[in-house]
Amino acid sequence: MLNVPSQSFPAPSSQQRVASGGRSKVPLKQGRSLMDWIRLTKSGKDLTGLKGRLFEVTEEELEKHNKKDDCWICIRGFVYNVSPYMEYHPGGEDELMRAAGSDGTDLFDQVHRWVNYESMLKECLVGKMAVKPAVPKDYHEEKKVLNGMLPKSQVTDTRAREGPISPSYDWFQTDSLITIIIYTKQKDMNLDSVIVDYQDDSFRAETIIKDYSYLIHMELFREIHEDFSVRVVANVGKIEIVLKKKEHTSWKCLGHALENHNSFTPRKDTGDFVSVSSPEGNFKISQFQELEDLFLLAAGTGFTPMVKILNYALTNIPSLRKVKLMFFNKTEDDIIWRSQLENLAFKDKRCDIEFVLSAPTSEWNGKQGHISPALLSEFLKRSLDKSKVLICICGPTPFTEQGIRLLHDLNFSKDEIHSFTA
Repeated sequence: MLNVPSQSFPAPSSQQRVASGGRSKVPLKQGRSLMDWIRLTKSGKDLTGLKGRLFEVTEEELEKHNKKDDCWICIRGFVYNVSPYMEYHPGGEDELMRAAGSDGTDLFDQVHRWVNYESMLKECLVGKMAVKPAVPKDYHEEKKVLNGMLPKSQVTDTRAREGPISPSYDWFQTDSLITIIIYTKQKDMNLDSVIVDYQDDSFRAETIIKDYSYLIHMELFREIHEDFSVRVVANVGKIEIVLKKKEHTSWKCLGHALENHNSFTPRKDTGDFVSVSSPEGNFKISQFQELEDLFLLAAGTGFTPMVKILNYALTNIPSLRKVKLMFFNKTEDDIIWRSQLENLAFKDKRCDIEFVLSAPTSEWNGKQGHISPALLSEFLKRSLDKSKVLICICGPTPFTEQGIRLLHDLNFSKDEIHSFTA
């Protein structure tokens, strides 16, 4: 903890004090309003001057940055470069300089504890204060992570030589939102490099950087809505994931780490686990009402939405007579969730699973090929002549578009077909 001399803040001679003991704002230059500051923070400009990197800051390093054009301030353990904010501060530059190069938490709380500085200064974040615990001589250091930031000593020379620098993350909150920021330390990132998924309280965000994968995997502190947004600031390599809280209460932490959380590893090989994103679309549970036959067509990781649909249909639709899944893959090794699907079909007589491979080995005895009229006409047989049918399809865009055309050729109506965008 930094020791800050006990002093009055604002200073007695400050423009921010008035004789009555209240506070007054100082005149700001034109173009330096709060809205101007908000626009600046959303412009993508590197306000920290650190090109998206996040540091652990020592007391010695903090003390060096104590000038108006190079001013770092610590508030509750987080260090901010407030130099860009100087001309926008309603209380004037002198008040910010009272805490320059030091821990300004107490001074901040005396004046405006209620201000949401995390949101106001989030683009100015330099990093977190480095903690200096008392360590016994015979203590053997273990690897530790500080709010998503790996200390430099833990980034091995081997990794530095063989691959990109490990990313880091941090998070901020308002009454209604959680913002997770991933600092990739790479330029020219894009949305195609980010996979975000939230299911059963498990949150996953995987970022692909060259031949490596950076994973955030957590059980969140509280529930969130399933509609979240992702934004990439390409010029500084920063990724912002905005989550909507279900309850407008303060979170004590982001959540609890799950398997492989905050890991940075080489990309997966065939047969390993992969992350898949949530499907997009306007699927409604009402489509299941009085449903009798449910047919699912999936290719590769387009299987994602079918997991929930299978579970819901077999558990909650009393009118259901049949649910069939036709799962397209390239090889037998590519089939994800195979044992679980086979067990599900074994336990529930209404469920039938068919695997189709486009490049099987000579030992494969199942169906082969790509989606075609012959495969579909045999697969899509109603349990009764006029039974109510729903067909769900998900996969790569060419697969989905071809499948929809074939379904229309087989005289299935638009109301009987639902396509997901993977």
